[in-house]
Amino acid sequence: MSWLRALKETARSGLTIERRRLEPLIALRGAFGLALVVGFSLTLFGPEVAVSSAFGAFQAAIATFQRSYRPRPTLALASGASLAASTFIGYLVGWNLLLFMVLLGLWTFLGGMSWAVGPNVGVIAASNVAMMLITVTLPGSLAAAAGHAAMIAVGGLVQAGLVVLLPIRAWGAQRDALADALAAEADYARRLRHDPTADFDPLPLMTARSAAAVTRRQARSRPAELHGARGLAERIRPVLASLADPALGVPAEGPQRDRARELLAAAGEILDAAAHAIRHGEPVALRPAALAVLRTPDTGAILTGAPRRAAHRLAALLDDVVEEAAPGGEAAQSGLRRPTLVALVPVAIRTAQAELRHESPILRHAVRVTTVATAGYALGTVLPLGHGYWAPMASVMVMRPDFSQTYERSVARFIGTLLGVALATGIVEFAHPGAYLSALLAVVCAFGMYLLMRTGYATGQVFISAYVVFLLGMGGAGLGQTVRERVLLTLLGGILAMLAYAVYPAWETPRLRSRLGDWLKADGQYAAAVVAHYAEPAGPALADVRETLLATRAARIAWQEAQERATHEPVRHRGLSHAAAQDTEEAVSQFGRAAMLLEAHLPERGAPPVPGAAELAEALRKVTERGAKEVRDRKTPRWNELRALVEAWERGEGAPDHFLLRKGAVLLLEKLDEVSEALDE
Repeated sequence: MSWLRALKETARSGLTIERRRLEPLIALRGAFGLALVVGFSLTLFGPEVAVSSAFGAFQAAIATFQRSYRPRPTLALASGASLAASTFIGYLVGWNLLLFMVLLGLWTFLGGMSWAVGPNVGVIAASNVAMMLITVTLPGSLAAAAGHAAMIAVGGLVQAGLVVLLPIRAWGAQRDALADALAAEADYARRLRHDPTADFDPLPLMTARSAAAVTRRQARSRPAELHGARGLAERIRPVLASLADPALGVPAEGPQRDRARELLAAAGEILDAAAHAIRHGEPVALRPAALAVLRTPDTGAILTGAPRRAAHRLAALLDDVVEEAAPGGEAAQSGLRRPTLVALVPVAIRTAQAELRHESPILRHAVRVTTVATAGYALGTVLPLGHGYWAPMASVMVMRPDFSQTYERSVARFIGTLLGVALATGIVEFAHPGAYLSALLAVVCAFGMYLLMRTGYATGQVFISAYVVFLLGMGGAGLGQTVRERVLLTLLGGILAMLAYAVYPAWETPRLRSRLGDWLKADGQYAAAVVAHYAEPAGPALADVRETLLATRAARIAWQEAQERATHEPVRHRGLSHAAAQDTEEAVSQFGRAAMLLEAHLPERGAPPVPGAAELAEALRKVTERGAKEVRDRKTPRWNELRALVEAWERGEGAPDHFLLRKGAVLLLEKLDEVSEALDE
């Protein structure tokens, strides 16, 4: 993709307004908390303290909107405390431009490295740096700085208290994640009726797993229906696939296929009902006809062998899902534990240290944002436009570790800032609102920001820019700065951000083959772990199979995210065409699916070992490890050991007396051959 087209696509994407479900009550709660803090501090301490406290409450409320499954009060408290500390330390060195720029560089670098922990932490850290640039200019003495920092922390405390006192759809994010996973399984069951080899995107299951991890305090209050349904959804997926598959399941046509379609339709209906019940905290409403399809004795007469076992297992699992989804029902406790924020600190430090290498996108982002923020602050100070913090604030807020988001947000922020600043400055200059009216207008803008922040970045920037203008007007600061000056500084910050990525990029496109190799290797480890348990039967609950499956899902999602980012980059990968990437993705996905079919029929604990299974597992592990290296080295992988084993089995040399394993080995080799063919394109 050329630079011109890349800029055009990212600009269009940044200005897109999405249709999302609005949450007016949650937005109203955040605005109410802001109003309480501003009104209290304005009445008792005056406009300047009110501005500081407003930024603390505003940022704390934004933290509670992040896509995080940690307790919302914890996020609000952490945001308010970190901004308070940043403000106070910033004021201590603010008297000296050089010292402040050193602190700004250090704070920005740490904020950039915090993206290694996750996007939620990265967003909060970037926002804190941006807000600090404003709040450090407000106090006039050391005592005043301490007071401002304290009121910023109070703002976070108030927002945290409101989340506790006015709970709105408690556990809503966790309910949505689990319901989305069950709904994805329902959709998968329906698609399998028409496409027996349909692919399944594991992202809903990965999201549900992340949502299921709780702190000890959360575990004591979590609703029972959120405990065990996720684990059942994980176990249902391979059973659905094995029932529908024409190679290892029922024939492509005939009475068995018709019964399989009926079972899949009933499974989709039951999973949808369970998803609705969990999402809304209601009893599961099922049609008797759907249950009758699963429980009819005709299934045992029509289906035989592996499909019959799959049908019986599916019925048992769906019964468990219905029982788990019932509000207040008995449920098994989940073993997923989320560390507290304090316990997370050493983990975050180790994660960030692992990114301290030249080729790391996180380190490159930290270097870029640090350079741009300090350069923008210096330019803003030198230029005769006043309040030069608008330039570095714009840079810090728009910069992300990848190209597309940085450029999308730069365009969106400039357009949003242009509209928001023009509107708010016009009101301030012509209406001359007093402190209380300016505070009211700021609260209204904050409500608009909270309400529409997920519909598009440009929409949110209109409100947040107006919010900043009204707050500065309330404190009497920035009244002499015009729309033109603020827009020019914002444009300067956006241009610096875009130039920094062009000069010091971290392109995802050249790493696509590495991501693909990681996914192939993870799939191979998963397949080998599954096959190994045919040699040593240990039942369905296997830690190594589970761990390799999770690694496979993580590698697949990393590949998909990398490919999506690479689509908008103005660079070309000479070793992997777009068509080859799509075909290879399909082949690797089908290879993992073949391994999943074998997982669905793992022998029970104590069953006799299957001869040849250990040899097949070792061949799979060896060829996929070497194949992954060859993919990274831009070579076409060959699967010699696996091919030799499968061909020997076909000649009757050491072939196991196990239809599923013999057929599964052939299917796995076919999919690996498709990987090689796709890479040869």
